[in-house]
Amino acid sequence: MSHLTLTRDDVEPLLEGLAILGTGGGGNPNWGRLILENDLTRGRTWNIVSLDSVPDDWTIVCGGMMGSVKAIESIGFDKVLEGWETDFPLLRVTRYMGELIGRRVDAMVPFEAGGLNSPIVLTLAARMGITAIDGDALGRSAPETQMTSWHGHGVEITPMPLADSYGNIVVVSKAVEPTYVDEIGRWVVTKGGCLGANNHHPMTGAQLKQTTVPGTFSRALGLGRAVYAARAEERDPVRAAADFLGARHLIFGRIESLREEERTGFYFTTAQITGLGADAGHTAQLTIKNEAMLCALDERPVTIFPDPIYLLEPQTGRGLMSIELTAGHVITLLGAPAHPRLRAAAQTDAGRAAMSPTRFGHPDLIYRPMEELLS
Repeated sequence: MSHLTLTRDDVEPLLEGLAILGTGGGGNPNWGRLILENDLTRGRTWNIVSLDSVPDDWTIVCGGMMGSVKAIESIGFDKVLEGWETDFPLLRVTRYMGELIGRRVDAMVPFEAGGLNSPIVLTLAARMGITAIDGDALGRSAPETQMTSWHGHGVEITPMPLADSYGNIVVVSKAVEPTYVDEIGRWVVTKGGCLGANNHHPMTGAQLKQTTVPGTFSRALGLGRAVYAARAEERDPVRAAADFLGARHLIFGRIESLREEERTGFYFTTAQITGLGADAGHTAQLTIKNEAMLCALDERPVTIFPDPIYLLEPQTGRGLMSIELTAGHVITLLGAPAHPRLRAAAQTDAGRAAMSPTRFGHPDLIYRPMEELLS
């Protein structure tokens, strides 16, 4: 098997890379740091393997935290983490998934690349003594559970057990509409102490290898190291990130305004950006639904989900969280092609329904590859 070994020295560059790959979401990397440091302090080890190492007959599942950021902040993430030593909802719900499907869970795969939501899979796998997969459903982050390569390639999202902080478990056995599971999850969390966990997308090793975007942890680590090296050598860290990611510069500018609005039943943030320096005279409009979903330059769409839009701090190359953004913030946006496996999934009938621009307030658009839009 091809293994990725992480040491204490890898934690910071790993989180640096995951924060960039998160496209504005994926969870707070500071919380990811606390998870990884806690594992190291307690002597846990992470067994991470590449997709091509996974036997075809293995059973792999996905899952993660559910909950209100405000609830976590009111408790304090360090206290939440301490509580996980006696009751870790993600561990509870993953064991329940094994009972539900009647098979041993051999490995856990992240849903997305992000500063919290990828490390949480490492701690779960370490606590269960199973393998973590060096891959995920997107190669970036996304706001909805059905927005995945798996969904577009026919991997069922259900059954999905949902655990709250009180010990209750609710199971969605089947969902005619894939968005239904997110709606039930929100209800379970709201009624269950505002914190919980879910488990979903049970699949075989063969399905995993055909449908998953490879390299979550190895790619994040390489990206973080590239940005760190650029800072140390006083080179442009944004250029280092762009080169590593194969990304194109979209705009360097200042956020003039942030507008929150409700469209098609969801809340969105729209950032209006005015270009600076070489980009003076240009404008950008960034549509955010937790993550950056659409960038328009001078009122012309140039990058549409699932193609990633990276939100970077210009001086440091640090990946910015969408909730950090304020009017006056200076930012650089990069755009890149999504992994071919994700792009192919987005253009199946199921993928088009699950990832349509309608999901982020733009029923007037259809997905087209970034390089086509920019040509």
